[in-house]
Amino acid sequence: MNTQEKEYYAIAEVADILSVSKETLRRWDEKGKLTPVRHPINNYRVYHRKQLFEFEEAQLMFKSLWDEELEIKPVRSYHSIELFAGAGGLALGLEKAGFEALLLNEIDKNACETLKKNRPHWNVIQGDIKNIDFTFYKDKIDFLSGGFPCQSFSYAGHKLGFEDARGTLFYEFARAVKEAQPKVFLAENVRGLLNHDEGRTLVAIKSIISDIGYVLIAEPNVLKAMFYQVPQKRERLFFVGVRKDIFEKISFNDFQWPSPYKRIFTLKDALKKGELYECDVPESSGQEYPKRKKEILDMVPQGGYWKHLPEDIQREYMLKSYFLGGGKTGMARRLSYDEPSLTLTCAPAQKQTERCHPEETRPLRVREYARIQTFPDEWVFAGSMTNQYKQIGNAVPVNLGYAMGRSLIRLLNKIEKLID
Repeated sequence: MNTQEKEYYAIAEVADILSVSKETLRRWDEKGKLTPVRHPINNYRVYHRKQLFEFEEAQLMFKSLWDEELEIKPVRSYHSIELFAGAGGLALGLEKAGFEALLLNEIDKNACETLKKNRPHWNVIQGDIKNIDFTFYKDKIDFLSGGFPCQSFSYAGHKLGFEDARGTLFYEFARAVKEAQPKVFLAENVRGLLNHDEGRTLVAIKSIISDIGYVLIAEPNVLKAMFYQVPQKRERLFFVGVRKDIFEKISFNDFQWPSPYKRIFTLKDALKKGELYECDVPESSGQEYPKRKKEILDMVPQGGYWKHLPEDIQREYMLKSYFLGGGKTGMARRLSYDEPSLTLTCAPAQKQTERCHPEETRPLRVREYARIQTFPDEWVFAGSMTNQYKQIGNAVPVNLGYAMGRSLIRLLNKIEKLID
C-alpha cells in the first residue's frame, strides 16, 4: 500500500466508498457498528483507515492493483467495432486502452459530427444499425462493443432464441456479433436492466448470447464509475462475452473486472486544477435558471436539496410532490465540491434532477458536464447546446471505459497466448 495514502476519511467519503447513505452511517454510529473518531488536527468527526478494513469495498481500494493494471498494453493491434457510439465516451476510453476501431456506428447526426470532428481518421457510419452488413468484418476484428438501448422482449416460453428478439436493438447488437464473429464482445447498459421486466429481459439476453455462439465469461456486473477515476456516482451494467470455440481453451479465471482506484474523485477534482485535470475547467456556454427558480435555489446550501428550504418555499417549489413519499433528493439539488457529482442527466436544469453548481446558482455548463464524464478538454461537441448536454449525459465516462478497456486487453492478450 502506498504509504502516502491518507489516514482519515470524511463521513461523505466513507458513505461513497461503502455505497451507503450518510443516514445509514448515523444509524451505524448509534448502534456502535461504525463510530467516527475525532481528527487529531481539526477535531472533525472522521473515520480512520483501520476502521474501514472490515468492509470489502474499502479493502478493494486500499489493496488496489490500479497501478499494475495501468501497465497493461496490447501484445498486438486489436481491431474493434463500436456500436451505438454516441459522443464517444466508451470509444475514447477503449482507444486509450489500446483498441483500434475499424467502424463506429451511431444514428444521431450530431453525435456522429462530434466523433468526426475529434477523430477524423475514425470510420464513422451515421445511420440505422439495421442497414449495416457486418459480415464484411468477419476475421477482421477481435472485439465488438456497444451500449444497446434497453427494450423488453415479447416473451414466448421460458427460453428465447436469437430470432425471437427481432425488432429490438439488442437483436441488432447480437446480429452484429453473430456476423462479425469477434473473439470478445462488451455490451453495456443501465443498472435497471438487471431487474427489467421482473428479470425476464436479462434471461432473454443470456439465452440469445448463447444462441449466437458466445459465453459470458463473468456474470453481468454493475460498475460504479466513481471507483474508476470518475467524479460521478454513475453506474453502468457490463456484459463480457467470449466466442465458444475460444472459451473452450481458456477459463473463467482469465478475466478480471478492473480494480478500483485508490481514492474517489470529487466534483472539485473535476472542476479545479489537480490530479485529474491540469487546469481549472475552461469557460463554456450553459443553460440558466428562470428568475424565480434562481431565487429559490439561492437558498439551498452546498450539498443541499429541497428539504433545506424554508417550509413555505418547499411547498411552493415541490407542489404536489411535497405530499408524496420518498426523499426526492435530486430536486432543488446543489452539488458539493467535496463529493462526486450525482449521475448527470441529459438536461442539467430539469426539475426532478437539478444539478446546480456548488457556488454559483446556475446549472452546470457544457464543459463542466464534460469533465464530470472525464472527457478531455479538447474533445469538442457538435450540435445545439441542448444536444451537447444530451450527448454528454448519455455517454459512458471515458475513464470508466479506459479501466474496462484494460481488463479487456488483458483478456485478449491471454487469448492470444493460449490460442497462438
